[in-house]
Amino acid sequence: MILRSIWRVVVVSFAVLVAVGIAAAVLVSLGLERVTQAMQGSDVMAANIDGAMDGLFSILRLLSAMTVLPALALVVVGEVARIRSALYYVIGGGAAMVAIPLLARIGQAGGATGGPSLLVWQVFATAGFAGGLVYWLLAGRRA
Repeated sequence: MILRSIWRVVVVSFAVLVAVGIAAAVLVSLGLERVTQAMQGSDVMAANIDGAMDGLFSILRLLSAMTVLPALALVVVGEVARIRSALYYVIGGGAAMVAIPLLARIGQAGGATGGPSLLVWQVFATAGFAGGLVYWLLAGRRA
């Protein structure tokens, strides 16, 4: 019984790491594709340095808030409740990733502009869906 519990902890830990890696890969690749599409046809050299610096600071703020706590909460609830549904992990993974832009806005001044664009929500949700599916394939089916 103890060995079974230890093995489950190892499997869940490995599955979470792989799922987070896959979600990050989808986030970066899909995000880069969207940025490239947005910049198509514009003269990058003519852009002002202020716009580039604002974009860089936005990315750094997002990375600093990027946390796996929502995903870990999803996994803990799924493991404790022994949820085996792929739908739970896929939708939950998308919701956990959508929480990241919201977490990035914590601590911003009250005069900040509106929330992230629809494109940001799309990219993060897609990455979360992929991560949730990978976790379910590796460990969630046997919760």
